[in-house]
Amino acid sequence: MWSLKRHERAGDPVAASAPPQQADLTAAIRSIGQQASTIGRESAEVRGVLDDTTKTSERSAQAVAALAEQVKGITRSQDGIGSVSTTSLQAVERVRVAVEDVGREVSEVVAVLREVSSAAATITQIALQTRLVAFNASVEAKRAGEAGRGFGVVADAVKDLAGKVESSSKEIMRTVGVLDARIDALSREIRMNEGGADEQGAFHKALADVQGGVNDIIVAAQQSRTISAGLDQQMVSIVAEMGQTGRALGAAMKRSEAFLGVSERLIELVAECGIETDDTPYIVAAQEAAGQIAKLLEDALRTGAIDRAALFDENYQPMPGTNPAQHTTRFVAIADRLFPQVQERMLGLSDKVVFCIAADRNGYIATHNRKYNQPQRGDLAWDSANSRYRRIFNDRTGLASARNERPFLLQTYRRDMGGGQFVVMKEAAAPITVDGRHWGGVRLAFKF
Repeated sequence: MWSLKRHERAGDPVAASAPPQQADLTAAIRSIGQQASTIGRESAEVRGVLDDTTKTSERSAQAVAALAEQVKGITRSQDGIGSVSTTSLQAVERVRVAVEDVGREVSEVVAVLREVSSAAATITQIALQTRLVAFNASVEAKRAGEAGRGFGVVADAVKDLAGKVESSSKEIMRTVGVLDARIDALSREIRMNEGGADEQGAFHKALADVQGGVNDIIVAAQQSRTISAGLDQQMVSIVAEMGQTGRALGAAMKRSEAFLGVSERLIELVAECGIETDDTPYIVAAQEAAGQIAKLLEDALRTGAIDRAALFDENYQPMPGTNPAQHTTRFVAIADRLFPQVQERMLGLSDKVVFCIAADRNGYIATHNRKYNQPQRGDLAWDSANSRYRRIFNDRTGLASARNERPFLLQTYRRDMGGGQFVVMKEAAAPITVDGRHWGGVRLAFKF
């Protein structure tokens, strides 16, 4: 395994014995590697910021789109309010007309009742006169003695009947009087006078208040709709601008990825020249780890500890109740048994090493380093950082490392450490080939 300490040119026998031109070339290549590494770090930072900005922009665009839909809903509601209010206003007007009709009919009823009262008064007068005549006839009958007895009986009967008629007529007059007073009061309440608002009946005043309130609602709804329409136009403009911003960020992201790819390729070219750089020990370590895991898996196939179909199983089964989502496959047991002996040893390479894991070609991590191999607790932030096994990491870096089939792949990226903290790292990856078939790759991540 390579030493992490770089050879000083003065102590490097190869550099000391090399011709001056070759020594200069070696120094130039090393300088290119260092500059490419610096560029890669800055590119990774820029890409990370662009990625964060893109996600923020997407969330903002979604929020704005939802708000725009709500504004449209408000506009539709205001239209509905205006329509209902107009209908209500028309209904109030119909009530007013109907009440006026009733008022006119009530006035006619009052007139008829007064005629009835007048007729009852006339009947009372007649009944009174009839009683007087009957009384006189009764007196005369008594004077006539026995000859006038029959006539006296008739006279008394007429007198009694006239008394009843008079009593009934007075009761009619009294009842009609009460009814007349009540109906007249009702007529005054519901009739519409032309003398002004102060002389209107209470009912019409109430209707006028209702009409005024409905008119106020209509005006307010119209004003609100006008404002909502303006907001809707502004929201459409904002959504369009945010769409342009999102596309611009996407284009910038692609350019940053291309720039980052150039820097990574330069670093790889320097490493391929056979000149040791700061990245060389990690590249070699990743290749050694990949070879060791490949041999362990081939031995497992040969001894029957696992069959080929199970080892290359890509039918990932979700683990219920996990967040972030975890999955199982038919090779997790063999991975749990074989991978830690290689992965944990690589962590001792340097205190700069963050993790060393084996991923299948789809980015699935069956077994992580022990410190990241903790069971989930139900705390999303903690689980995301500490329960990283049985998960699929198919992001740009993870998938590229998992599917790389070149001798090695060196990538630079920014890793989210949680709590708004980020660290720029490099990752050396080497392919794992089992029995002539590409299984995945070892990912060895380290800090600058």
